[in-house]
Amino acid sequence: MLDHIYVFTYIYSMQITTEQLFRMCADATRLRVLMLLQQEGELCVCELTHALDLSQPKISRHLAHLRESELLLAERHGHWMYYRINPAIPEWAHTILDNARTGTAHTEPFCSDHRVLKAMPNRPEAACCA
Repeated sequence: MLDHIYVFTYIYSMQITTEQLFRMCADATRLRVLMLLQQEGELCVCELTHALDLSQPKISRHLAHLRESELLLAERHGHWMYYRINPAIPEWAHTILDNARTGTAHTEPFCSDHRVLKAMPNRPEAACCA
């Protein structure tokens, strides 16, 4: 019985150090991705490439780093990969990301990223990715 409790605790209480979190946030592209995901909840790769005006390989490389650190979760919906912040990160990490989102909401490039995303034609929820 104790083995099951340990496994359950491990699955649902992801451990990340402050150093790991800040290392992921230290890169401008990864920080922009995290801020969009913190604000939007879940986004497709095509939405991130459009909003940040960066190539798909560059975005995918940064998403891979964020997945490897377990900050992000990925899920396939049909042909498209969607990303969201891992809900199992500790509460202190959620607080830091939320405070960062609040603090950057009216600064560049973060407000432009959000504005460009909102203006994106054919967003996945309305149609397929371009």
